Amino acid sequence: MRVFLFGLLALFLSFLSPALADEAKMNRTLSVTGHGEVRVVPDMASISMGVASFESTAKAAMDDNSATMTKLLQLLKESGINERDVMTSNFSVNPRYDYAQDNSRPPLVTGYDVSNSVTIVVRKLADLGSILDKGINTGSNQAYGLSFSVAKPEPHLDEARKLAVVDARKKAEVLAAAAGVTLGQIVSIGEGGGYQAPVPMYAKAAADSADAVPIAAGDMVLAGDVTVVWEMK
Repeated sequence: MRVFLFGLLALFLSFLSPALADEAKMNRTLSVTGHGEVRVVPDMASISMGVASFESTAKAAMDDNSATMTKLLQLLKESGINERDVMTSNFSVNPRYDYAQDNSRPPLVTGYDVSNSVTIVVRKLADLGSILDKGINTGSNQAYGLSFSVAKPEPHLDEARKLAVVDARKKAEVLAAAAGVTLGQIVSIGEGGGYQAPVPMYAKAAADSADAVPIAAGDMVLAGDVTVVWEMK
C-alpha cells in the first residue's frame, strides 16, 4: 500500500513539475513605460468675458449690467459665434458694505455689485483678437481664463501613442542588454496619460484700443503614455 501511495505521489509531481516550470518562465518579464509627445498649433480658443456693474440699488445695477450684457451677446452673434458656443459661467448679485474702522456702528450697504460672464468658444482663432477688442469697446470689463485647444486632437494623439511605443521598446532593449537577456514576445500593452490640457493664458487689452488685441497662441503638447510588458529570454 505504501509503495502504491509513493507511486501516485511521484506521478502527481511529474505532472506538476512542468506546470511549475512554465509558471516560473512566465514570471520572467520586463515592464517598461514609454512616453510620446506631439507639438501642434492650436486652432480654437476658449475665454470668459463679462460685465461687472455697481449701482446704489440692486435694480439699477441689474438694469445696467443686463443692458451691457445684451450688447455683448449681440456682438458675439454678429461675429459668427454659434449660440451653442456661448454659456453663462457666472452670475452674482452682492451688496457692498462700508465698515466702521472702530466698529462703532453696524456695516452700511453702500450699493450692489452685479457680475455676469459667459464662456465663449472661438472656433476661428484668427477672429479672437477682434472679438476681444469689440467686446471691450461694447462695455465688457472682464476677460479672463483664455486657453487654447485643438478641434480634432485624435490624429495627433495617435501619433503620440506610436512614439510612446517606440520609446518603450528603446528603453526595454537598453535594459535587456544591460541585464544580459533578450526580449521575447509582448505580453501586454496598457495605455495611460493622453490629452495634455493647454496652460491657461490671460488677455489684457485697453478699452480705447482701435486695433484687434494681439494674441500669441504658440503651440501645445498632446502626449501619450504606454506600459509594455515583454517576455525575457
